[in-house]
Amino acid sequence: MYEKICLPEKKIWNQNKIAFGGDYNPEQWDEATWEEDMHLFRLAHIDTVTLNVFSWAMLQPDESTYDFTKLDRIMELVKKNGLKVVLATSTGAHPAWMAHRYPEILRTEFNGMKRKFGGRHNSCPNSPVYRMYSARLAEKLAEHYKDYDNIVAWHISNEYGGECYCENCEKAFRVWLKKKYHTIEEVNRVWDTAFWGHTFYDWEEIVLPNLLSEHFAYERTMFQGISLDYRRFNSDSILECYRLEYEAVKRHTPDIPVTTNLMGFYKPLDYQKWAKYMDMVSWDNYPSNQDTPAQIALSHELMRGIGGGKPFLLMEQTPSVTNWLPYNALKRPGVMRLWSYQAVAHGADSVMFFQMRRSIGACEKYHGAIIDHVGNENTRVFREAAALGAELKALGDETLGARARKETAILFDWENWWAIEYSAGPSVLLKYRDEIQNYYTALYEQNMATDIIGVEDDFSDYRVIIAPVLYMVKPGVDEKIKAFVQAGGIFVTTFFSGYVDDHDLVVTGGYPGKLRDLLGIWVEESDALPEGETNHFTWKGARHEAVLLCDLLHPEGAGVLATYEEDFYAGMPVLTKNRYGAGAAYYVAVRSDASFYEALIREICEKAGITPVAQTPGGVEAVLRVGRDEKKEFLFLLNHEKIEQSVPVEQDATDLVTGMEWKKGSKLTLPAYGVAILKRSV
Repeated sequence: MYEKICLPEKKIWNQNKIAFGGDYNPEQWDEATWEEDMHLFRLAHIDTVTLNVFSWAMLQPDESTYDFTKLDRIMELVKKNGLKVVLATSTGAHPAWMAHRYPEILRTEFNGMKRKFGGRHNSCPNSPVYRMYSARLAEKLAEHYKDYDNIVAWHISNEYGGECYCENCEKAFRVWLKKKYHTIEEVNRVWDTAFWGHTFYDWEEIVLPNLLSEHFAYERTMFQGISLDYRRFNSDSILECYRLEYEAVKRHTPDIPVTTNLMGFYKPLDYQKWAKYMDMVSWDNYPSNQDTPAQIALSHELMRGIGGGKPFLLMEQTPSVTNWLPYNALKRPGVMRLWSYQAVAHGADSVMFFQMRRSIGACEKYHGAIIDHVGNENTRVFREAAALGAELKALGDETLGARARKETAILFDWENWWAIEYSAGPSVLLKYRDEIQNYYTALYEQNMATDIIGVEDDFSDYRVIIAPVLYMVKPGVDEKIKAFVQAGGIFVTTFFSGYVDDHDLVVTGGYPGKLRDLLGIWVEESDALPEGETNHFTWKGARHEAVLLCDLLHPEGAGVLATYEEDFYAGMPVLTKNRYGAGAAYYVAVRSDASFYEALIREICEKAGITPVAQTPGGVEAVLRVGRDEKKEFLFLLNHEKIEQSVPVEQDATDLVTGMEWKKGSKLTLPAYGVAILKRSV
């Protein structure tokens, strides 16, 4: 079996600049249009295209025929025009003949409905037929194009996702369980099947958890253990499909890096596990109209984090407008450029788009593109793209391979996410990502360098680790956290932490379970406040709200920093700090307001000796990346406001965007949605 290859960390591939381009679908157009596109690509400074994402039906018209004639012409054309290629395996959408002849490849939905041909992600991940044909196509492509020297990466399938509840999956689930637990008795134990008389005596008695069995809504289940294991199984099943194609292309092109485009905080797939099998992480950034810059930044941090801090590819974004939101607003002038540089600031070594030319039919015909339906360069979007392309060309390889500082980290775990939101209580309003966002936003607003890490990552690199709602404490994680704090680290966690093990079985003996001695508290019970109800507490002279959950806890060695002001638990601790070895552990018993999180983060970072990467006015994001030679660093200043803003220059620097030299003590003016990249010596 092939595993992830070890590539040089300096660059994602043999780059001399930030890759600029995106998804190109010439099979939708005649060849005269292809030539026009080449001209327009040159005007826009496009240097990299993703090809062949949805061409399976074109490449394989029937079971035994493979026809690469048209793709050959496309590949030769882009090569002649000096374009690098991210070559997709085209398996994101199976052809109609396959669904017609082999209906077993079609998915069954959560409600038990069997799909017919249509849509996009409609292939059963556990269908032997689908797996065979997808891996075979990937291998034939790799074999055919192995000598094309302009292929810089393989793009497996496209935006993997979804779930299936068919008989293929049910049988595969039982096999997966046997491999994981070995005996039916162990399955009964970890699922606590003595509850409600659910005991299984034969593997064949186990069925998939969906609306026909254990669920009464998508996120509401009678047996959390079964549903949690299905989530693990489904993620593993789809990962196996990816790995089959990975291995197929590696047999012929072992030196070409392989990726697939992820989707940020996409709940169904455990990307922390997936990243282990990706030569580089890539992802598609499509924020909603309501997303804040801090929310977008957090997604970038997550994608960099799952890759161990290495640069990632921004594989897709829209240059102007999406097509699936309720209100598909345009990106205002300058915003596409701003968000592109934000991605670079947080770790991207590419700026790529979906799509190069707008399609004329189907559901994405009004999705943004570099080349609009008018078919020429005389559009605002094209001019903005061309200007950005020129800037990235001038920037060259300066920022390639740069890393973030390791100072503060937020602990995020996919399985914890699943378990929290499958939990039978305490509140329907409790959303894991929201709690992560609250703490990240406080760090973001103060320009604190932050990584998103998983429970398997090295904690010793950091001075502060924040783990909001660490509900599930997996084996050994408590020891890792304790060792981190013992050695001088600062650890912060919150309500609904330490409750269960990795099977979602409650750790008895009092909450927060295995974290009880570290935190120096005992949580007796928790009050779930309905929306609109609020308690309060005062800390550092400021009054803050307490909402969502209010833990009623008793100190067992921890110092009490603040207490509730209302209800029968007035006077009980709401914020505690426990000395542990050379470090300290904080417990936040409630969800609070932004001013509290900012104050708490400020105090903790000060105690840890962590300072902001820059002092900026509100709305100006500052991100620091350290150059690959560690002799220079790049300070990205990003103005997310509609107004001009000034930023004090704290160190002599050169703006890589404008070429201007800046002296310490001067004021740098950023226009509305403006960007500066200050190169300075370490």
